[in-house]
Amino acid sequence: MARSAPGAASLRVCLHRWRGVKIGQDVWIGYDVILETAYPYLVTIHDHVEISPRVMIIAHMRELRGVVIEQDVVLGAGVIVLPNVTIGRGSVVSAGSVVTTSIPAMTVAQGNPAKPVARVGIPFAPDTTVKAFSLALKRLETPSPSQTSKKNIESTPTTSKPPASVS
Repeated sequence: MARSAPGAASLRVCLHRWRGVKIGQDVWIGYDVILETAYPYLVTIHDHVEISPRVMIIAHMRELRGVVIEQDVVLGAGVIVLPNVTIGRGSVVSAGSVVTTSIPAMTVAQGNPAKPVARVGIPFAPDTTVKAFSLALKRLETPSPSQTSKKNIESTPTTSKPPASVS
């Protein structure tokens, strides 16, 4: 019922709390969000979190247990969060990403599996404009393909055998 109920900041949040999900204040949960169906008490969502439509949070799988979403986090549409993960304060996970390991605080992560791509200068709070948020981002340096292949070549062990003599 919580997946399709109205009230992204009110009724839907209350229904998930009633199910056992630990949810802080000023949380927004979009339509069709799945928050751990079997063990909802394994999910902790701190204050000022935005969970976009169609996000799925899975908090248990064999011995892996629990998901923590810290304060001021934004999860884009269609994000999947797997067990044993903490998404750090002020982080943003872009749409369609799959979070398999913890994300550090104040980080933008994207992809499958989600990897850090930028540092967040200011949290993407409801009163923060897209322009202000974007201007405060600092892209993480990633090695260019030529640097990566050069590094691989330099790290490849070589053997120096003398050429075989032909008699």
